[in-house]
Amino acid sequence: MTEQGTPSGASYEAAGVSIDAGDKAVELMKVWVEKARRPEMMGGIGGFAGLFDASALKHFDHPLLATSADGVGTKVAIAQALDVHDTIGFDLVGMLVDDLVVCGAEPLFLTDYIATGRVVPERVAAIVSGIAEACVQAGCALAGGETAEHPGLLGPDEYDVAGSTTGVVEAAALLGPGRVEPGDVVLAMGSSGLHANGYSLVRHVLLSEAGAAWSLDRYVDELGRTLGEELLEPTTIYAKACLDLVRRTGTHAMSHVTGGGLAANLARVLPDSVVATVDRGSWTPQPVFDLVRRVGSVQREDLERTLNCGIGMVAVLPAGDVDRAVALLAGHGLRAWPCGEVVAAATAQGAPLPGSVTLTGRHPGW
Repeated sequence: MTEQGTPSGASYEAAGVSIDAGDKAVELMKVWVEKARRPEMMGGIGGFAGLFDASALKHFDHPLLATSADGVGTKVAIAQALDVHDTIGFDLVGMLVDDLVVCGAEPLFLTDYIATGRVVPERVAAIVSGIAEACVQAGCALAGGETAEHPGLLGPDEYDVAGSTTGVVEAAALLGPGRVEPGDVVLAMGSSGLHANGYSLVRHVLLSEAGAAWSLDRYVDELGRTLGEELLEPTTIYAKACLDLVRRTGTHAMSHVTGGGLAANLARVLPDSVVATVDRGSWTPQPVFDLVRRVGSVQREDLERTLNCGIGMVAVLPAGDVDRAVALLAGHGLRAWPCGEVVAAATAQGAPLPGSVTLTGRHPGW
């Protein structure tokens, strides 16, 4: 024993942290980080900080920097159970950049943080490959990140991912409640499925012993694939399409439908002078939402404030721009449709609260 009582021969690796594995992970991910570059990025992977040439912003009259931080929640448990790690990065990037674009900001760069109980270089590289591919889809650079090994805190095959992103918008072009007017239309953009919110509910209903206790490899007829494949479906990244929409229409506001559901997130971009009504009859959510509802006997109110129910993003824009917006988004591979309207807030007793959203009707087949 040493004087302090520590066994002789103790090392960082013996404590569960492998510097060599970390170095190998960095080497494997270099090609992916290089793929997700913008011309403004300076230097390469391996520095203490990512560098972005801010002189690229000189053409702005009044640039506003926007920033967002997020993770993907318990969806990582599905990726770990299936040993599929190259799609979870799309969920991370989607959660980050699509929170930026709702104010009209173009995402510039992103940094990630991966915490794991044991660094498996190939697994870390797979996670980063998904993040990089998603950054390419979003038009932002992967400026750097951190991989941390936490033995004893996380299991050897457990990990969590998080990140932050920075974007820029011209002050005069900033979207938000101040632009929304009575007569505007609420335009829905379809989701790819659950995205990355509400997985604690979904896992409880479908996977836990207290719920249906289904296996991830169970083929579900109404889904047309296995449950695991459905639950791992990557988040739609709306960034480039939404920025194009802002440039080519008179869009007043946008809302990213994440935790809290459609009504709560749309209400965040409405002024107190208006209310919005959304008609459930205008769309049919994907089968996975009805599956969770039926198998778990989940009340509609709980479902709608937990899951996106088939709408991942909404835009609030003048009625005269709707047809052009639908066609433009279709060109980006996104299905879009008018789902509601904005009207002046009434003062009569019993009227909806100013700045609120009301969901009416029923989804077809529900």
